[in-house]
Amino acid sequence: MSFRSTYPDVEIPDTSLYEFLFTDFGDRADAPAVIDGPTGNAITFRQLHELVDKVAAGLAARGIGKGDVVALFAPNNPYWVAAFHGIIRANATVTSANSLYTAPELVHQLKDSGARMIITVSPFLDRASAAAAEVGIPDDAIITLDPAEGRTSLAELAATDAAPPALEVGAEDVAVLPYSSGTTGLAKGVILTHRNLVANLCQVEPVFSVTPERRLLAVLPFFHIYGMTVMMNNGLYHRSTVVTMPKFEPQEFLRVISEHRVDYVYIAPPVAVFLAKHPIVDQYDLSCIDTIFSGAAPLDAELGHAVEKRLGCRVLQGYGMTELSPVSHAHPFDSTYDLNSVGLAIPNTECKLVDPETGKEVGPGERGELWVKGPQVMRGYLNNPEATAATLDADGFLHTGDVATVTEDGVYTIVDRVKELIKYKGYQVPPAELEALLLTNPRIADAAVIGVRDEEGEEVPKAFVVKQPGAEDLTEDEVMAYVAERIAPHKKVRVVEFIDAIPKSASGKILRKDLRAREAQKV
Repeated sequence: MSFRSTYPDVEIPDTSLYEFLFTDFGDRADAPAVIDGPTGNAITFRQLHELVDKVAAGLAARGIGKGDVVALFAPNNPYWVAAFHGIIRANATVTSANSLYTAPELVHQLKDSGARMIITVSPFLDRASAAAAEVGIPDDAIITLDPAEGRTSLAELAATDAAPPALEVGAEDVAVLPYSSGTTGLAKGVILTHRNLVANLCQVEPVFSVTPERRLLAVLPFFHIYGMTVMMNNGLYHRSTVVTMPKFEPQEFLRVISEHRVDYVYIAPPVAVFLAKHPIVDQYDLSCIDTIFSGAAPLDAELGHAVEKRLGCRVLQGYGMTELSPVSHAHPFDSTYDLNSVGLAIPNTECKLVDPETGKEVGPGERGELWVKGPQVMRGYLNNPEATAATLDADGFLHTGDVATVTEDGVYTIVDRVKELIKYKGYQVPPAELEALLLTNPRIADAAVIGVRDEEGEEVPKAFVVKQPGAEDLTEDEVMAYVAERIAPHKKVRVVEFIDAIPKSASGKILRKDLRAREAQKV
């Protein structure tokens, strides 16, 4: 059986992303569209629109047009927004690259996407230049958002009196190529059309209830689809003000929220851990926060409620994937649902739950891999028909690789990854459940769980634990006892290792593959 969203379908206009976002700013034209959190420098909607058109004209003068791909390799700032939409307005496609990438990792994305140009920042020039040289992108095709000696800056690119080119792209043309590992494997280019991105903005509108008066914090990276759609483009769509940060730094994060009076804060769960537990949080006036919305990885309800209690705000969460543009499920802003859940399927979305072992569809209350169908579903993976066929079936359902349950009322809960479930003596042990439990220990700052083999070859749960400051005397036995007292015997943590930090992606997902690789090196 399949489950339709409990929301009525919304109308999705047949238009390009540029036309959808940059038409008639009305009385918000001179309001700040994007504010640089560290400096306070702002760009109004009118100024942003003008800069986007100038960037498009500058790119067109350099031969960039429909069918071309431009890489954007930079941290969040207002000019990232202008560059992104300037590329789109030039009829080209953006491939957004992870700011943490090494040159070899960037080479893979540039080569695979066929990028002709890179837009970056001066601190990234060493990596960008090395990668560009490797794939044959000439030096004069490396643009910087800030001034850099010997390079063309975005301001210089936009210093033209020429009009932007005629708009040649429509709803079905490719808008962005973000890279994702999907359910498994190496990073792959995710083909997202203008329609995918426009659709997702329309779909989340009745759920997120964002208004022009709101200020949204964009500390999560724009290169990641969560930042790109939910923060950057959603803010532009609703004429809200987006406050950017180049990266998460605890004191700066709190200062920016407090000084800019940000009321909607989008985070990943590691930031929730910080907000719930770190003593420095009490030193800042965060009374401006109305809502904290968590995504990119599972948020435990107890942790979320601890944040709510400490800050006096509401905490919600949602679910999505790069391949879903990214949102498919979310708590509405007036939600009273269990915070362990990811809320409801958003409008125009159909879901199935399928038993990973039998391939049979399951009903409410049963566990199954979540399959999603809707206008937000990607076209496929670039240059990778095998991976596309393994993820996207003939009926249009995207196989997420995540195990979920659904209630009779249509409330979904993600319980783990298909590939990451630990099988202990035939029992399924979800790592995410153990991680959430470990984080309820006030002496534990962070944690991750993977399956490892014991002396008898049995797969057992191993916890990697980061101690809270002042908890240096915490022992492995104490951690195991804490879990054992609160969970079924087959789910007990049986090995503990203390480490300095849990490896995570830029979007906040635990990189369990890195922990497994660490274990493999010990053998």
